[in-house]
Amino acid sequence: MATLEKIRNRAGVLVAIVIGLALFAFILGDILGSGTSLFTNTQFEIAEIGGTSVPYQEFQRKIDNLTEIYKMNTGEISLSSEIYESLVEQAWQQLTNEYIMGREYDRLGIVVGSEELFDMVQGRNIHPIVRQIFTDPNTGMFNENALMQFLRNMNQDGASLAYWLFVENEILSERKAIKYNNLLQNGLYVTPLQAKFAFNENNQTVDFDYFVQRYTEIPDSLAIVSEKEMRDYYKRNKDDFQQDHTRDIDYVAFDILPSTDDDREAKEWIDNILPEFTAIEEIRQFTNLNSDSPYDGRNYAFGELSEEINDFIFSARVGDVYGPYKEDNSYKIARLAEINFIPDSVRARHILIQPGEAMTQEQAKVKADSLLNLVQRGSNFEFLAIEHSEDNGSRFNGGDLGWFPEGMMVKPFNDACFSAKKGDKFIVETQFGFHIVELLDRSREIKKVQVAILERRVEPSSATYQRAFLQASAFAGNNNTYEKFQEAIVNDELSKRIANNLLPADNRIAGLESPRELVRWAFNSKEKAVSPVFEFGNRFVVATVAKVREKGNQPFEDVKDEIEIILRKEKKAEIISAKLKEAIQSGASFEELALKFDTTVENAPEIGFTSFSILGAGIEPKVIAYATTVEANKISDPIVGENGVYMLRVTNIDKPEMIDYTLDRNRLRNNFVSRVGFEAYEALKKIANIKDNRSKFF
Repeated sequence: MATLEKIRNRAGVLVAIVIGLALFAFILGDILGSGTSLFTNTQFEIAEIGGTSVPYQEFQRKIDNLTEIYKMNTGEISLSSEIYESLVEQAWQQLTNEYIMGREYDRLGIVVGSEELFDMVQGRNIHPIVRQIFTDPNTGMFNENALMQFLRNMNQDGASLAYWLFVENEILSERKAIKYNNLLQNGLYVTPLQAKFAFNENNQTVDFDYFVQRYTEIPDSLAIVSEKEMRDYYKRNKDDFQQDHTRDIDYVAFDILPSTDDDREAKEWIDNILPEFTAIEEIRQFTNLNSDSPYDGRNYAFGELSEEINDFIFSARVGDVYGPYKEDNSYKIARLAEINFIPDSVRARHILIQPGEAMTQEQAKVKADSLLNLVQRGSNFEFLAIEHSEDNGSRFNGGDLGWFPEGMMVKPFNDACFSAKKGDKFIVETQFGFHIVELLDRSREIKKVQVAILERRVEPSSATYQRAFLQASAFAGNNNTYEKFQEAIVNDELSKRIANNLLPADNRIAGLESPRELVRWAFNSKEKAVSPVFEFGNRFVVATVAKVREKGNQPFEDVKDEIEIILRKEKKAEIISAKLKEAIQSGASFEELALKFDTTVENAPEIGFTSFSILGAGIEPKVIAYATTVEANKISDPIVGENGVYMLRVTNIDKPEMIDYTLDRNRLRNNFVSRVGFEAYEALKKIANIKDNRSKFF
């Protein structure tokens, strides 16, 4: 005992020494291993916004909060990859908005006071979000009593409190944004001159004749572009050649597909089990034990089964068997198990009580029994649902789930509702907890059937899987350089697939299932690196990095061909323009000029400043701008367009007169107002120079 007491007394010192040494070793190892300063480690930085480092943990908390809110609203327990990705993106938008706009709100002194928030939640000016949540679905009226009851009780329930804090945050964010936008909008002004100019832009039109000498009519040999000219152009216009941080990859996919042996084995299995499936009495248990898909117990209406078996089943007697048949890459046998006459759909409402950290299974059952007793004695179901239900998707509608068909709800809930009578009140236990249910209505009864389907999927065997993996591994091992990779594709007549301009945060590549790991590999590898074997769904993949692009100016070699085209077009424009100017000096008429250049005069009617294209010429903004700003009946100078050099003559100007431009001023201002919030945010976002590191973690 004395020894034990000494150990206890000294344990604090011992633990402190051990922990201290461990922390020191960890920190020292981190400094030596990463080469970063103790105070500037950005290993867990999810972003940098406006010079402020944002830790990964903060972003993850936002994702977790949105995930919980989504689960509360939908009643779902697990999320699909698509839903999770959308929540991650929503969290990112929230994060960037809070950092960018929060700083701007602080700078301008934009706040929402406690009295203002109270007014939006409980006062005279209830916010639309709150009003929508607590509107009685039966009367369409805002239920103030339900709101007050919820606010009084929300601190007793962690989920309710979290949900309300989320709602409050949305309200506060929206109100600050409204105040900010109002400040910007009140500073907008449209002058009479702007209104007049806008009126003319939208209403003045011209008719003009034109002819064109196209660049294709000049041989490339007359417009030679030198290397020096291209490099000089590149130096002068570097900012025109920007690129993102992207990767191009080439890859080969080795499909894991069932072999003919796999198909034959599945067919033999289904043929061998047919007699037993036909004769067995306990069809539900037999199906669950032997089929690749369990007995679903669902009652199907006519037309809800596959075309292969629908007509047979609805004309069969209980116990009749159809098959074997092949459908959706599976061999199947179908047997009519039951014929029932039940409603096509029902309407119900419920109160969900979930056991968890705050309540044991037994306590949840006791509470559910107590609430059922209150409901059966006539207590208001809607108020009880708002106060007690943990299904946030229906609680604020008084628990009303509306009409739902057979199979839409989880099986215990579904079966209880479709076997109950209108007005029945009962408890159902599901994986979500205990449901106090009232069946509100039933549709007319129709014939429905339950079908036992014994299924054997045609799937790749382990031998097939191994063959595909060995094939992919051999390819990766034998072709571990970019040159060998490309050569093998040609020699082995493989199908090369490409994925160009991948961004760091991309999580989709056409034809591959959840290829995020491949994208991350590409951004952590050098150009021309060859990957190990990846497995995505039913495919093995080997890839190579075909191109690495870093954010900034594109290299000259990448844009050389584009520059050559630009400069060749400029030289051709100079040649054509010189010939046209020389011809103009001869005093020839417009028609004579066209004839001299072996072309025809075309007419462009009703062209305005905002016109998109010219009939017969296509998209030519310079020609349109010139035509709408010159006098009538004058031959123009040569106009260098997108497709050639143009000559034109305005034949008519339709210029409506307007004395009062009030409507145009209002329209123009409304146009400015509608865009100001978005454009201001985009400008602030650009200034913030966001550094997005999500690809390191997701």
